[in-house]
Amino acid sequence: MRNSMKPSKHHHPDPHQAELFGLVWLSPEQPFRLRVNDLLRVEGRMARVIRVTECAAVLLVNQPVRKFKTRFDKPVRFQPPPKFVRIAANSETEILYRTRR
Repeated sequence: MRNSMKPSKHHHPDPHQAELFGLVWLSPEQPFRLRVNDLLRVEGRMARVIRVTECAAVLLVNQPVRKFKTRFDKPVRFQPPPKFVRIAANSETEILYRTRR
């Protein structure tokens, strides 16, 4: 004897029940124009995007080499560390290089 509460192996949908379906809208992975590791030019210097948030993109901008002479006419050169600059995440700057995923 077959139990009426036991599910059958073959599933046949009830023709009187409406099917449930819907469209799922997925937002883009990154809604901002700039992305991490983009290379761009800011004020004539190369800059790399290191972080992008809703309000800003954080860039590392290279500093120019500093050259000068000491009091004893000895030439000295050193490279200052890069500085952090914040710009809008949707800035209309020219992207020189973008890494692909």
